[in-house]
Amino acid sequence: MKRLSAFNVVSLTLGFAFLYIPMLILVIYSFNESRLVTVWAGFSTKWYGELFRNEAMIDAAWVTLQVAFFSSTIATVLGTMAAYVLVRQGRFMGRTLFSGMIYAPLVMPEVITGLSLLLLFIAIGLDRGIVTIVLAHTTFAMCYVSVVVSSRLVSFDQSLEEAALDLGATPFEAFRLVTLPIIAPAVISGWLLAFTLSLDDLVIASFTAGPSATTLPIKIFSSVRLGVSPEINALSTIIIGIVTVGVISASLISKRAITKRIREEQAAV
Repeated sequence: MKRLSAFNVVSLTLGFAFLYIPMLILVIYSFNESRLVTVWAGFSTKWYGELFRNEAMIDAAWVTLQVAFFSSTIATVLGTMAAYVLVRQGRFMGRTLFSGMIYAPLVMPEVITGLSLLLLFIAIGLDRGIVTIVLAHTTFAMCYVSVVVSSRLVSFDQSLEEAALDLGATPFEAFRLVTLPIIAPAVISGWLLAFTLSLDDLVIASFTAGPSATTLPIKIFSSVRLGVSPEINALSTIIIGIVTVGVISASLISKRAITKRIREEQAAV
């Protein structure tokens, strides 16, 4: 096995330090007794209590979770369907236009996407709220799901589907019973990616949110403009913990699926 050089070790160390030391400092100061976030005055968990008594912040968090769940679920369904069409249907009329429309949000500036969706919602008379945020997040998250699922479908052995069709299964049954279980890790990864992107979005949500629905990133941004509060540190620490658990869970699920597939292939041989 090739060993890392001193240059690579130093580069990795500096890179990880640049990324994670600010997060570590944020977590430490979330347990600060003082209201001044840069002055350590002793260990305390009171700001977590203050956070959970902040109804505006809790409401924003609940709206964010609702939007992230529904938008990522819809984006996963549509993105998987789009990936299947692009990979399996070959050349068809309008394929270039279709693929361009699917992947356009990847390179489109978020300001343009948010503004265009805002104008659309105003034109059709749709009041801004949770529904408009879900539609907006589904629009840009679907392309990420499509990319993830497409990469798995490209390497998928189509002979398995053909065998299922030869045994009397309909195309839908072959997809549901054969294809979908095999590409499930990619589908789950796409859902988690869409969920994370929705949780993190600020620009598009600021265009499509209304007075009755404020997401957590918008609430945090509005609060930080008036000064960083220890409650923000506590909230950020909770978010870091949730994301960490999600990443570890996704890695374990993916590793288990790969191990299971290898065992099945070895048993078949």
